[in-house]
Amino acid sequence: MAHDPKDLQAVMMAAVPDLELTFKPMFGGILAYAGGKPVASLSDVGLALKLAGSDQTTLLALPGAKPLQYGPDQPPSKTYVVVPDALLADAPALHNWTHKAAAAAAKVPARKSRKA
Repeated sequence: MAHDPKDLQAVMMAAVPDLELTFKPMFGGILAYAGGKPVASLSDVGLALKLAGSDQTTLLALPGAKPLQYGPDQPPSKTYVVVPDALLADAPALHNWTHKAAAAAAKVPARKSRKA
């Protein structure tokens, strides 16, 4: 099922009102940021959270969850997991998973800026 990134943004904002998220258009979709770091990809594929370790494994174990893959000829993501459609309708669960993604992002060191 194709998703509308704008609709996914509205779902995410409603489920996580306590987390300051920013959204930027990216390659035909939208990237969600918490604390200036990417936490989710919103595209026609669905809402994919950036997770690592046991959180990623646990989410992938849910029926309908899968590694983000923008097209059949594209490699699957090693960090982004598309959440099952059922999770999009479960605001408390989506809230919990988004906070896990934000916590993981907060642990990643800031990128060094390139010198001109």
